[in-house]
Amino acid sequence: MSDSRPVEGVGEPRGTAQKPAVHARRAELLDRLCDLFLAEGFAHFTLDELAGRMHCSKSTLYTLAPSKEQLAVRVVGYFFKRSTANMERQIAEYTDPRSRMRTYLKAAAAELAPASRRFIGDMADNPATRASYEANARAAADRIRRDVHEGVRAGVFREVDAALVAEMVGLTISAIQRGEITDRTGLSDAAAFDALSDFLVGGLSASKAEPVRGTGEQSTEES
Repeated sequence: MSDSRPVEGVGEPRGTAQKPAVHARRAELLDRLCDLFLAEGFAHFTLDELAGRMHCSKSTLYTLAPSKEQLAVRVVGYFFKRSTANMERQIAEYTDPRSRMRTYLKAAAAELAPASRRFIGDMADNPATRASYEANARAAADRIRRDVHEGVRAGVFREVDAALVAEMVGLTISAIQRGEITDRTGLSDAAAFDALSDFLVGGLSASKAEPVRGTGEQSTEES
């Protein structure tokens, strides 16, 4: 776990131009590493083993990070960045905060579904990667807080303390990511996110009125 070496290009000023083909190859390698880590974890791998699984040289891995530890941090960070981008695309068309909240949490469940317990455990055991998923949970809480504020302003949510709601959501999402909700309740991650969505939207709704549909939105009955 102590393999490290200088990497050409590491520490270059932001904005340094990269050839599109090189950038594409690195993105493809990160995708493959991400899928491997999600399925099998990462703490037990050596760089030699990772290079073998990726069918590349160790020097190629060194273009991503100067050590195995930093490679793990980069891949975990990439996973959350990729997931966030996917989730934001899914909610972009929704105008009603209730529909947006439901879609966001359902998308979060889908993104987390491929993550094995070994991956979750490795991520929790490593302080640097644990910081990544804690930051992700805070970002999710911030998204929920914005939706709560908007819902209150629009009159579709009751007057509540949005910061408190967001804090509770953040803690619950962290517990789901760590596998604690599954251990304590037997619910799958997807079921836990669905239950959280139902609890939030049902508990916050000011009335039983149907959500206002934006472009591409469907009512519950239609979906």
